[in-house]
Amino acid sequence: MQAHDATPLQDYIEYSPEEMASRAEAFYTLMKRRHSIRQFSDRTVDKSVIEHCLRAAGTAPSGANHQPWHFVAIHSDEIKQQVREQAEAHERGFYEGRAGEEWLNALKPLGTDAQKPYLAHAPWLIAIFSQKKGGVSSDDKQTNYYVHESVGIATGMLITALHTAGLVTLTHTPKPMSFLSKICNRPDDERPYMLLIAGYPADDASVPLHAQQKKSLSEIATFL
Repeated sequence: MQAHDATPLQDYIEYSPEEMASRAEAFYTLMKRRHSIRQFSDRTVDKSVIEHCLRAAGTAPSGANHQPWHFVAIHSDEIKQQVREQAEAHERGFYEGRAGEEWLNALKPLGTDAQKPYLAHAPWLIAIFSQKKGGVSSDDKQTNYYVHESVGIATGMLITALHTAGLVTLTHTPKPMSFLSKICNRPDDERPYMLLIAGYPADDASVPLHAQQKKSLSEIATFL
């Protein structure tokens, strides 16, 4: 194996088999309470909470450790309104036929439509961008590798961190998303990956029954 600089692993914590099983079960129980929510309160969420969750997302593994992501945390009411207006304009085209009948039928049990009031109402929007070029240093311009996979892992960790902190989230992927690059003033070598809404649930928040149907372990996993 090719030699490389390294330091000894010092922060790993090993648990007993019993505690390991208990922690795994407890984490599953925690994550079972994670739901995609479309009714948000406008209650304030302190910036420090979002910062810590973004730091957690930034620890995600990535191709060549290039960390090919950038997160734009939007709290400004003016900018959130711009995002809503642009997203709804694209969504109207989507729901008026661009999506196709099969896709629209798949969405019906969730009760979604082109109206996205939570984009202006929730305290935080987090626009996630993938980077074609980069590296370990912010001024690097090397080719990034496994970009889609890396950003997907970081996004999942961000959602988990926000849920663990006590917030609810919604993943939103308007098509096309190019307007986010302009609103967030991001460079040409970045691409919008996802828009994540985060905050407290509204008092009347609900979870569609369809969304509560999760496949069993035997359906999602095989042990060889």
